[in-house]
Amino acid sequence: MIDVGAGESAAPCLALDIGATKVECAVVDGHGSVLSRDRFNVRECSNDLLGAISALVDRVSGGAPFDFIGVGCAGPMTRGGESVSPLNIPQWRDFPLRSLLGQALGMNVFVDGDARSLALAEGVFGAAVDDRSYASLVVSTGIGGALVIDGRLLDGETGNAGHVGHLTVVPEGRWCSCGSHGCLEAEASGWAIEDMTGKPAKDADEAMRLRCAQLVGRAIGTLSSVLDFDRCYVAGSVALGFGDQFFHDANKAARMVATMSYSSTLEIRPSGLGGDGPILGASLVGRRGSSA
Repeated sequence: MIDVGAGESAAPCLALDIGATKVECAVVDGHGSVLSRDRFNVRECSNDLLGAISALVDRVSGGAPFDFIGVGCAGPMTRGGESVSPLNIPQWRDFPLRSLLGQALGMNVFVDGDARSLALAEGVFGAAVDDRSYASLVVSTGIGGALVIDGRLLDGETGNAGHVGHLTVVPEGRWCSCGSHGCLEAEASGWAIEDMTGKPAKDADEAMRLRCAQLVGRAIGTLSSVLDFDRCYVAGSVALGFGDQFFHDANKAARMVATMSYSSTLEIRPSGLGGDGPILGASLVGRRGSSA
């Protein structure tokens, strides 16, 4: 379990989840209960996204004093979210999110990647509460991930560690929004499936669902042998929407490559967080930052 300052004695805090489709803000207590929340559609406020976010936070906070806000945001970004360039929010390139949001809100702001914040939540409130080492993956419109090893979220040199969606799984494969080719996201995400089939991922046929699960499984199986973890928890509308068969096929593919003695017990399981995972993760980004 990751210790980030949550618990019975932890005061409620503000949390903000910034994605390509929606932005959500909530007040979250130390037990992981959402006390109040609101959201808006990014497309409706794309011309002044920061202004819309500030107004959202004001509505949710209701004028109550908060020392800090935790933010989960799509990446990549520089360490601490000083500058963010979400691949699917084109109006933000090298955008100084932390400083501008801090100025607008008048409080301390702590920022991390949205998939990385989800991994924190999985370890504190979700299915990984008893695990010291695990991978966390989101297979949705895009594919994001994070890695917890020995009870610590891996940060990496720039704070971007865990971008599992940009592992190359098909050499010389499809173009990816990151600029490379054959990334897991370019081959198995919701947008990739729709691009290949002309239909939403939820309408994918059996062959496409199998391909998605196999690519995810191979990627996780390979990482398991490299980083020595034996659990991966998967969230996201594509993976969860494909249901039990996805996890059966992903596990089967993973075991084909995770053949070391320590990785052969790898299991890929559904996330235990439900729909509140992203906002719970953002709250833990704030608690983690404020206690550092």
